[in-house]
Amino acid sequence: MRIALLGAECTGKTQLAAALVQALNTPAGSAVAVPEVLRAWCAANARTPRSHEQWPIARSQALSLEQLSDPGYVVADTTPLMTAVYSDLLFQDTTLYPFALHHQGRYDLTLVMGLDLPWVADGIQRDGPAVRARVDARLRQILDTAALPYCMVYGSGTARTACALQAIAHHRGVTSTSTYQRASNWQWNCEKCSDARCEHQLFSALLKADSVRR
Repeated sequence: MRIALLGAECTGKTQLAAALVQALNTPAGSAVAVPEVLRAWCAANARTPRSHEQWPIARSQALSLEQLSDPGYVVADTTPLMTAVYSDLLFQDTTLYPFALHHQGRYDLTLVMGLDLPWVADGIQRDGPAVRARVDARLRQILDTAALPYCMVYGSGTARTACALQAIAHHRGVTSTSTYQRASNWQWNCEKCSDARCEHQLFSALLKADSVRR
């Protein structure tokens, strides 16, 4: 099962990827994480990428998935779609979307991180809470337009992991294994609902404002 973790900056993708790999590594199956290429790129170059450098990063991110031998679970800490969204918002470049959306279709489940975690500065890679909200809104808009289904993930720490595990369990129709039993006590409510459509009205103003600017 291939699981994609998407979301704006500082929404817990990397921590959740590690937690999911640990939870899904059981005697019944193995799991491996696909790390974020952008993070390693920024660390190596001591800066964020420019417009013409977005495509190589997106392609490398996709190749990271293809080079795996496909164990029981693959948890991708972001996909080329996030690179495409940032290229769109930062450089007004939409050319990466066809490739990124085609690649996104290779995942069995897409989990989008909610904005309920506090924003924390992290050197050169993060732009701020306002940009985070715009990225989140555009990401959901693109997924909806492409008719790519996704579930939202909310909560902090173990609660966020349990939320993701329950989404995985629901997708697979699994209710009896010990891995998913730990998530079975998680109760959905309006603040932690996996139905992404519930929140679209919250971001309509951002989308309209961004359309005016564009």
